[in-house]
Amino acid sequence: MNATVTADTTVDENIYNSYYQDENFPAPCNKQGVKAFKGLVLPPLYFLVFLFGLLGNSVVVLVLFKYKRLRSMTDVYLLNLAISDLLFVFSLPFWAYYSADQWVFGLGLCKIISWIYLVGFYSGIFFIMLMSIDRYLAIVHAVLSLRARTVTYGVITSVVTWLVAVFVSLPGLIFSTCFTEDNHIYCKTKYSLNFRQWKVLSSLEINILGLVIPLGIMLFCYSMIIRTLQHCKNEKKSKAVKMILAVVVLFLGFWTPYNVVLFLETLVELEVLQDCAFERHLDYAIQTTEALAFVHCCLNPVIYFFLGEKFRKYIIHLFKTCKVSFVLCQYCRLLQIYSPDTPSSSYTQSTVDHELHDAL
Repeated sequence: MNATVTADTTVDENIYNSYYQDENFPAPCNKQGVKAFKGLVLPPLYFLVFLFGLLGNSVVVLVLFKYKRLRSMTDVYLLNLAISDLLFVFSLPFWAYYSADQWVFGLGLCKIISWIYLVGFYSGIFFIMLMSIDRYLAIVHAVLSLRARTVTYGVITSVVTWLVAVFVSLPGLIFSTCFTEDNHIYCKTKYSLNFRQWKVLSSLEINILGLVIPLGIMLFCYSMIIRTLQHCKNEKKSKAVKMILAVVVLFLGFWTPYNVVLFLETLVELEVLQDCAFERHLDYAIQTTEALAFVHCCLNPVIYFFLGEKFRKYIIHLFKTCKVSFVLCQYCRLLQIYSPDTPSSSYTQSTVDHELHDAL
């Protein structure tokens, strides 16, 4: 969505190429294939991510309000993560249409949708990071963290997180603009002054705030959690370790490629890498890895909720109360295996057993 913006002029391609050849300059890099790929592949993918992301995260919000009722810091973070993912997926129908055709929604929506996209992007990663810290405190420092892990502190840290996400996303609101080039309307980030410096800073911001810092905190928290669980004889230990590994692996798998290609794009902006074929491949990579990163918002309900025993029971009970869902799923084995009437473990807030059960 934030690809490099070229000069806002229209020049006959043959005359332009002839001029550059006569002056011994390299001809401009032709990227028509990239545009065709973007228009063919991205719209259906964005539409699918929108549907599954909207469905999964809406169910999460409904369960949190209907059954869990936000009784802990963990619940507060889960709710905010679902809201940030919903905010993110709401921008996808606009980008899907834009990829297939051109931007027809005007300057106002160009700025707002670009800003919403960035706010959802940053807030989602920030809340994943906060949930990692919450799990670390709950399992590694279960007793000492009882006073800190309250709903009040969860709300306060969530408000601060949203403010930070809004602040770091302001360049998307300020500098996003509409312009016409080659009879095609674009909605992109365009800096009028010091374009290269701002572009480099923007890419570095995404790399640092979107990957380096969250990944460092996650690796520390989950390594300490696994170390603690190795000394804890608990029947849920192996399941907790698997979920922890899934969180780290999925985060790495879906976000690292996008951040790597953004870093390479920064090198192109600095003219460290200059090759037309490489730039075309890089544009393909940006479109592909960005779409891959979008899919991660659909997986958050799975890795943070649907792997949990309690939440799975809530989901099944929710579908049972819906007549249409019950008719469709009455022969599903899950409804028999995971009955919400099954007695759950007792609540003992100071024990690792409860914290593992709450985290799962």
